Amino acid sequence: MSTSTFLSSVVVAASLVLAVFACSNSSKVSSRPTENSSIMNPSATSFYQFTVNSLDGKPVSMSDFKGKKVVILNVASKCGYTPQYADWEKFYEANKDKIVVLGFPCNDFMGQEPGSASDIAEFCQKNYGVSFPMFEKVHVKGANKSPLYKWLTDPAQNGWNRDEPSWNFCKYLINEKGELTNFFASGIKPESKEFQAALAK
Repeated sequence: MSTSTFLSSVVVAASLVLAVFACSNSSKVSSRPTENSSIMNPSATSFYQFTVNSLDGKPVSMSDFKGKKVVILNVASKCGYTPQYADWEKFYEANKDKIVVLGFPCNDFMGQEPGSASDIAEFCQKNYGVSFPMFEKVHVKGANKSPLYKWLTDPAQNGWNRDEPSWNFCKYLINEKGELTNFFASGIKPESKEFQAALAK
């Protein structure tokens, strides 16, 4: 076996392991501890401190969403979970007066979001009619993780959570005060009982 063939086999095997791990954790849910819990970090900062660029390159302050719950998704166009675009668009349309959905394209999982900003915009509009806010492609894990995702995954910053996205279409729920309250893995949809229970709080 040549070196290149061997390396290709290793890459394929590693990719399969990642995919199996992601599927096995697809229903994971984490919730914010109570205020008096020793796990909580009282010096946590706010979601509203961030400004990020929209898919067309315009800065958007997260403080624009004060008073609403916010669902943050890391999205991709070539993933088994990609049809969730339709689920979250339907949810957004039905609830956008009080809940906003924010999509962050990410190419960190098996290269499943390779497109440019214009490619992503065209794909989302043509296939799913996405109208919820979409943002520039970011890294959600690793050394180049975006500042927003550093906040979402660092207990010293968000107060309690360290769960990174395990695959595309993981979700973070922010409450009306700019506090991170929940993490949901890829398999959780708007109608999932775990997500609905979190919304009711």
